[in-house]
Amino acid sequence: MVATPEKLDHTHEHLSGQERVAVLLMGYGEVESYEDFANYNEQALNLLTAKFAPVPTWIYPPLARLLALFDRHEWGHTHHDFISPHNAIFEKQRAGIEKNLQEKWGDRVQVFKAFNFCAPFLPDQVLTEIRGAGFDKLLIYPLLVVDSIFTSGIAIEQVNNALSQTNDGEHWVKAQRYIPSFYNEPAYIHLMAHLVEEKISADLANAYLPSQIGIVLMNHGCPHKAKGFTSGITESQILYDLVRDRLINRYPLISVGWLNHDTPLIDWTQPNAEQAAKNLIQLGAKVIVFMPIGFATENHETLLDVHHIIHDLEKKHSDVGYVQMACVNDDPQFLAVAAQWANSHIAELLSENVTAVNPQLAGHHHHH
Repeated sequence: MVATPEKLDHTHEHLSGQERVAVLLMGYGEVESYEDFANYNEQALNLLTAKFAPVPTWIYPPLARLLALFDRHEWGHTHHDFISPHNAIFEKQRAGIEKNLQEKWGDRVQVFKAFNFCAPFLPDQVLTEIRGAGFDKLLIYPLLVVDSIFTSGIAIEQVNNALSQTNDGEHWVKAQRYIPSFYNEPAYIHLMAHLVEEKISADLANAYLPSQIGIVLMNHGCPHKAKGFTSGITESQILYDLVRDRLINRYPLISVGWLNHDTPLIDWTQPNAEQAAKNLIQLGAKVIVFMPIGFATENHETLLDVHHIIHDLEKKHSDVGYVQMACVNDDPQFLAVAAQWANSHIAELLSENVTAVNPQLAGHHHHH
């Protein structure tokens, strides 16, 4: 049976009159112009570092400019004018997730991307676009870092700051949902383990015994103390444990490796990725596989930081091989399951009776 153009037009008009959901896919964003380093660093200091580092706020602007000099040296001179692929990959993720969702929901669902630190896709800018497109139901979906509870939790902070700027009577957002993380999603755990097994089978199985293959599963580094915030350690540890359990019977040399920031005075998760590799080498590993499981999108940490780690290890253990694996990025399997994780929330939003929220009605509620 073939639909006529008239029927297709009628269907489109019917859908456009239905409830719709905007999915706000959120990632860090990374600079594509070295001139933006200082601004990027200042926003990161305000949103992230301020929550765990004892640094006074007045020092952020000069510190951001100082850090920009180091960034320019590392990206420009040390890495031959490196430009992060993160933003381009994130757009592929956005488009792929939207394609999967629209196969189920049609034009009732649209996926927008927002970057925590990079204009013109800052959350307040994108939320203005979403409002202008007539959406009043919102699914907030942080994607880059899998621990989400702390690092991607800044997504809620930025969204709230943007939505608080609306104070002209009834709020335009009528319903919300949030996907905090997918650290324990069986499909993600299975995919991480499968990618490692696939890489070993293709490139290493003929040259090394399984007990000689060391696997460092890399998580996003977390501070142990974050001014009372839960920093994502629990979720990230569970993620590592679940992936390790899928692999350890075949490959006994497995360790978590935290990609920490070298921030002074901060107690970071251990072992870091370099120490994890050294530990496995001591136990007899002849090759080390570095697999990022705590990052969904490639960024300078998974690329440059891991590159430095391998370079330093090669100096001390030149007889050991090293394999650097990619993040899941726009793997079709990942985009399909990432869309599936949103389906139940979209269904609830589409069927939910809207709630009119008027910020002017919010008063001071005192406990007596």
